[in-house]
Amino acid sequence: MDKKKDQWSTKLGFILSSAGAAIGLGAIWKFPYMTGMNGGGAFFLLFIAFTILIGLPLLIAEFIIGRGTQKEAVSAYQSLAPKSPWSFIGHWGVVGAFILMSFYSVVGGWVLIYSALSLPGMIIQDNANYSELFATITGNPLITILGLALFVIINMIVVSFGIKNGIEKSSKLLMPLLFVFFIVIVIRSVTFEGAMEGIRFFLQPDFSELTAENVLYALGQAFFSLAVGISVMVTYSSYLKKDVSLPAAAGSVGLMNIFVSLLAGLAIFPVVFAFGLEPAEGPGLLFIVLPEAFAQMPFGEVFLSLFLLLFLFAVLTSSFSMLEIITSAFTEKKGRSRKKVSLIAGTVVFIAGIPAALSSNLLANFKIFGLTVFDASDFLVSNIMLPAGCLFIALFIGFKMDKTLIKQEFSYGHHLPGSTYQIWFQLMRWVVPVTIIIVFLSSLGVL
Repeated sequence: MDKKKDQWSTKLGFILSSAGAAIGLGAIWKFPYMTGMNGGGAFFLLFIAFTILIGLPLLIAEFIIGRGTQKEAVSAYQSLAPKSPWSFIGHWGVVGAFILMSFYSVVGGWVLIYSALSLPGMIIQDNANYSELFATITGNPLITILGLALFVIINMIVVSFGIKNGIEKSSKLLMPLLFVFFIVIVIRSVTFEGAMEGIRFFLQPDFSELTAENVLYALGQAFFSLAVGISVMVTYSSYLKKDVSLPAAAGSVGLMNIFVSLLAGLAIFPVVFAFGLEPAEGPGLLFIVLPEAFAQMPFGEVFLSLFLLLFLFAVLTSSFSMLEIITSAFTEKKGRSRKKVSLIAGTVVFIAGIPAALSSNLLANFKIFGLTVFDASDFLVSNIMLPAGCLFIALFIGFKMDKTLIKQEFSYGHHLPGSTYQIWFQLMRWVVPVTIIIVFLSSLGVL
């Protein structure tokens, strides 16, 4: 086993950091607008099912690959399947993380800008039109590129400090506070007049108009929210000690992710319906609804500022994991300086993110298969690269990786019945890949 330069100092630090990698924009920003655009309660129910039956087994699989090799994503697959085509899965993950971070950082820039504007009380105003405010901010190319640059710079600084002193310390401090403030918002949101209609939209499934495309989006959202499919969790778990139960850790991350998604829906949709907003608003939904909700609270501007700062942190914890998989691929294997590599990787991500940042202004009319650069990048990662990456990982675990190592890593740190391992392994070998293939073929109209 190679000597690790860094490790998580505690089990809690690993779980919170992994949850931070998973929760971020996936659960708080993307989940509400994807639910609004894809049928409400039916989408949420599918999301939960896919998270439990497909996402969690895959999360355990990535943990096993990472801790079992104690190597970052690229080296992990190369060591487990040397001189074989399977080693491409690690490269697939690095490329996916790079594309994902390039457009993810654009939204991170929006959160950063909103956070900065909220501190001096410049967001909540009498008779304010929050849809117009969002359009004004995202419609200004200088503002969006500045937000992108600042967001990437923060990532470079934290990742350059490593796992224990950078990512873990920040996650343990602020992740719990995010839950507290989210619960405060939910309490206010569900007490608005007309809020019950939004709650029904979110929690009452209606499968009558569900399409194969909606199912594919629900599957992609489950993968996006758990950060599986691009081997981010392989890299994170490579820093983990042997005394931690991987199924228990994955279960904690998955439950937190579902819980935050539930809170996000209960915070957003009651306000959407109470104020006559459109649930299918799209990526701007969160930035329009939150100010509406806080404007109705005593000291709303203060609470909005605090929540945006915590939300910014949740977004950062996700992006840390993306930059980490890119950085570690060039530091651990080739012995290069972490600070230098994180600086170079962050700079390239910033340059690649500029077209996505301009998609809401200067490049709004530039389309790729009818989608803006931002939307095309999102579709490519969420609905193609993540599901395909998950399929590759499931096949790798089920048919290539050494079964003795798999069972050892699955069994460390707990005393679950032996049948638990068998159930998980059969899910990974048959249920997960078959489900992904069926959903793909259905979305293409083949089935």
